[in-house]
Amino acid sequence: MILRFVIYGFLGWCIEIFWTGIGSALTGDKRFRGYTYLWMFPIYGSAVFLEFLHDRIFHWPMLVRGGVWVLVIYIIEYASGWFLRNSLGECPWDYSGARYAVKGLIRLDYAPAWLAAGFIFERIHLFLDKILL
Repeated sequence: MILRFVIYGFLGWCIEIFWTGIGSALTGDKRFRGYTYLWMFPIYGSAVFLEFLHDRIFHWPMLVRGGVWVLVIYIIEYASGWFLRNSLGECPWDYSGARYAVKGLIRLDYAPAWLAAGFIFERIHLFLDKILL
């Protein structure tokens, strides 16, 4: 379980750096600057605790599973952002200025990205099940 936690943590970091790099390129940053936060490692690593959910919903229709992943990811993002804001005084990400932000902690317009992330998580989980015990 610790190895899977570390794998999910590093993969989450890499995907976030890629995502923010693409975002910076789209806003005109020629350096394609991507970034993440150290706080994100344990948040992404906690995906290991979602494997049990994946095992239970794997045979559900794809659209239903996708909806579950979007909802679960929003709950995790909101809860972790709320926890960090209340314990540190601020959240590393701040969506306050975004049109579809909820209390600056989640963005509803990111649903397609979280849908894709959920399906990517499923593939990673299945791959890890094949190569790890």
